[in-house]
Amino acid sequence: MEPMHAQQIIEAILFVIGEPVTLKRLGEIAAEVGTAEIRQLIEALNAEYVTSGRAFRIQEVAGGYQLVTDQHVAPWVRKALQNPRPDAVSKGALETLAIVAYRQPIAKAEIEAIRGVDVTAALDTLVERRFVRVAGRKESPGRPFLYGTTAEFLRHFGLRSIEALPTLQLPTVQEPPGVPAGLHGQ
Repeated sequence: MEPMHAQQIIEAILFVIGEPVTLKRLGEIAAEVGTAEIRQLIEALNAEYVTSGRAFRIQEVAGGYQLVTDQHVAPWVRKALQNPRPDAVSKGALETLAIVAYRQPIAKAEIEAIRGVDVTAALDTLVERRFVRVAGRKESPGRPFLYGTTAEFLRHFGLRSIEALPTLQLPTVQEPPGVPAGLHGQ
């Protein structure tokens, strides 16, 4: 297969599917092209996009490749999408999602201990949106469900893997005057 034709196939697949496609899957579809060559073709396509000033590129996300909008046009795309979406996630659900993302696998009771509120509705929303899934059961009395993030979470937030999350910056706790360091709360 000619490289130009293989590039067109890869580009068309990524354009139509609209979510990450693994290298293995691309190799199955374009069986005449090896995975190493597919990677090279994706790099060549991205170089063409940059050279010609295109508003999109191919990004490796959530274990696959996806056609995404380039960041230089993001403000205009954001403006175009400003209409409130009926499936938007609440602030409480986003807080719950952040806890799951950074602490996974985590039980509902542990999330509630951190947030200080019932998170049933937030977890239901996140599971429905496919950002969170049941990742197992905790080895404790009652064997509660453990929650973790999904590939849809990675895709939606443009992350290659969970390790790509920004480092969590926790505020430092100041000891009250007159209490030796490390003894507060004992």
